[in-house]
Amino acid sequence: MSKPTHHGTIAGSLLLVVFFWGGNNVATKWLVATWPPVFTGSVRFLAGGIVLLGVLRFTPWLGAFQVLTPALRRALWLRAGLALAAYIVAFNWALRLTSAAHVALYLGASPVWLVVAEGRRGTVGERLIRWGAAALAVAGVLVLSWPALHGGTLHLGGEIVGLFASFLWAAYSHQVRPLNAQLNGTEVAAHTMWMAGVWLLPVGLLELWQRTIPLDAKSLGVMGFCVVFGAVIPYALWNSALRHWRASQVMLFANLIPLSTSLWALVFLGEPMTHTFWLAMILVVAGVCLGQSHWLKGKQG
Repeated sequence: MSKPTHHGTIAGSLLLVVFFWGGNNVATKWLVATWPPVFTGSVRFLAGGIVLLGVLRFTPWLGAFQVLTPALRRALWLRAGLALAAYIVAFNWALRLTSAAHVALYLGASPVWLVVAEGRRGTVGERLIRWGAAALAVAGVLVLSWPALHGGTLHLGGEIVGLFASFLWAAYSHQVRPLNAQLNGTEVAAHTMWMAGVWLLPVGLLELWQRTIPLDAKSLGVMGFCVVFGAVIPYALWNSALRHWRASQVMLFANLIPLSTSLWALVFLGEPMTHTFWLAMILVVAGVCLGQSHWLKGKQG
């Protein structure tokens, strides 16, 4: 397979991830209105990780199954798995407190945080570009949260938690990249998901003990969608891309997730796309593109 075709395949798989995660954001928003946030994340990742591991262990569809070394297992538990668990707690709580489109837009800014973190070296001009990108993203975040800061209808706590989730998502992607150099990307996704689910399980069970949840066909169907199309398929594709491209390059596609989420939310939740959202999205996307400008010129890591 030629190099351009290979890169085109990776880009196509990431666009599919964008579509699926947009739907997952809206489905999770609907689900956490009646299901506890931590329990929801635990079930989603435990089920998704077990399904992926089963496919890897008993079929050749997603690559060869590899037995973990003690060092790899420790890194998966204490780095990637724990980072993913922390992220999903913030993500689910943000969805409960504010709109799905806003949460997705905060996550769309995460490539900027990663570029700033990864870009400690370089010329003065390159450093200025990185900080300029961060300034644009921060401006977008301020525009998005401005109504809440002025006592509007938005929930300021939800905006803050959504922003924190974007930092945690950048941290997770940074932790996963070195593991993808040693394991099949799908296997990394499988292990990090079930390990994150286990990390969350004690708190999730405590949440469940304190309240009852609906177990009707609709709720279970939405959870099934979140497991398959929000966890199993997109995480496998995402981690596979991280095996071939730098984390900051892969995360360039994350700035498309707010648009995907907004369209899903408009259709299924009736959430409007406000002028404030569009202005914030323009600023965030501009910051992401500026921060990734060296990739757009064809530079590969």
